[in-house]
Amino acid sequence: MSGPRTIRVVAAVIEKDGNYLITQRRPSAVLPLLWEFPGGRVEDGETDADALRREVKHRLAVEIEPGQLISFVSHPYEHYVVDLYLYECRLSSGEPSEQNVHAFKWVTSAEFDQYPFTPADELSMNKLLGLS
Repeated sequence: MSGPRTIRVVAAVIEKDGNYLITQRRPSAVLPLLWEFPGGRVEDGETDADALRREVKHRLAVEIEPGQLISFVSHPYEHYVVDLYLYECRLSSGEPSEQNVHAFKWVTSAEFDQYPFTPADELSMNKLLGLS
């Protein structure tokens, strides 16, 4: 008997003038209206960098340039496990607009605790801030 399936997910940490870009999941999504770093699932045969570019463009209509891996967390949910890879990224063109997200905001790291994040993103964030 095999365990729950594992989903590889990538997310972009995009910083601009001391603020970080976060997005709010749509009301119809799994984990509705929670906040997260923009990104999504890595498709079969796709690199993390390609998935980051595709997902961020799909969600915010901007082009990004993926950089270094910042952190990795594995978080078990009820029916699957999410392996979340957080990458430092920079905007290369465009201004973010809500495409396939409920909302987005630029916030400082000190403001993160004002937004309810998904459990995997919260673990990543704590790692990022040196809290775990």
